[in-house]
Amino acid sequence: MKKESQDDYLKTNKPPPIKLGPELAHFNRKTDTQDTIDILLSGKNILIDGFYSNGLDLLNALQSYLIKKHPDQAFQGQRAFRLEYKKLSNLILIEINEHKLVVKKAPLIGWLKKLYPESDDFMLPFPQVQGLNSAWQWYINGVIIPGLRNKIHPYYGVYFPTRFEHLQLFDNWLKRYEGPKKSAIDVGIGSGVLSLLLMKYGFQKSFGTDMNPNAIIGLRESMEGTKLSKKIELDFGHLFGKWEKQTELIIFNPPWLPTDLDIDRLDEAIYYNKKLFPDFFKEAKKRLLPDGRIVLLFSNLGQITKVSKEHPIEKELSDETRFELDKYLEKSVKKASTNTKRNQHWRSTESVELWVLKHKKGS
Repeated sequence: MKKESQDDYLKTNKPPPIKLGPELAHFNRKTDTQDTIDILLSGKNILIDGFYSNGLDLLNALQSYLIKKHPDQAFQGQRAFRLEYKKLSNLILIEINEHKLVVKKAPLIGWLKKLYPESDDFMLPFPQVQGLNSAWQWYINGVIIPGLRNKIHPYYGVYFPTRFEHLQLFDNWLKRYEGPKKSAIDVGIGSGVLSLLLMKYGFQKSFGTDMNPNAIIGLRESMEGTKLSKKIELDFGHLFGKWEKQTELIIFNPPWLPTDLDIDRLDEAIYYNKKLFPDFFKEAKKRLLPDGRIVLLFSNLGQITKVSKEHPIEKELSDETRFELDKYLEKSVKKASTNTKRNQHWRSTESVELWVLKHKKGS
């Protein structure tokens, strides 16, 4: 009898299919663009008709409209723009039949069959289809990560790094790490990059957790039949999940921006709520061996954009009851590409950070 695995009860995180319902307003090359935007502003859906590029044209028109509405180029102003754009753009729908987009000259997206095997005729928001298309290309073609020999193939809806300064800090720290390498806990393992770096430097075991089921499903799939499947163990759960045993190293690359808003799962790699860090440090205290180390990869992004007044790691250290600083490293972030449409002037003062903590003496 086949042994039941965790994958047997994990439910993939994916955009929910929308059933075809009452007649919707359509958008094609003959439709008035401003009239269509007015319909979106009223909260009603629009169905893309004709060509796939019609959806791209409508998104560009919506973006231009909202840029004029939100002219503030500061980080907070851009955040307001992104929130409204996300809300309105997801009212734009596209039809899928037999796991293919109905419109002409549309990309072939393997996720439509892989993630919706039992769904035939349904709709999805156009931006979600764009995301599925990009994610399929990354999944099939792989992503090169500096410091790793092989490409990673991130599963849909799983965070993977597109900037590498923090990974370079971690890689350099691991080169000089002289502690024991029996085991480590990788909190929020994501696409597995940090654990793969641990393996590169001779760690025997990594225990990874993630509250995104796609991370667990994707890593199990990619490691199946390889030596990594025995060296990296996974658990679907918040923070430390089921891992209770003490370890010599805990690694954590948390989200870098705070929020009081309700966030969906695809945003949890970007934003953290006020309980995340206090809960992490409380649980890390129990699981770190007396001479062990915690490594956190973070950024000053929250402070330089004025989204946050306090630094969660500095706050923990100022408490002076659980941990003390062992080492701190930082690296300036590469300037934003001149091709980006966003104003990211704040990138010139952004630094990524590597914090190494140890038990406070006498605690």
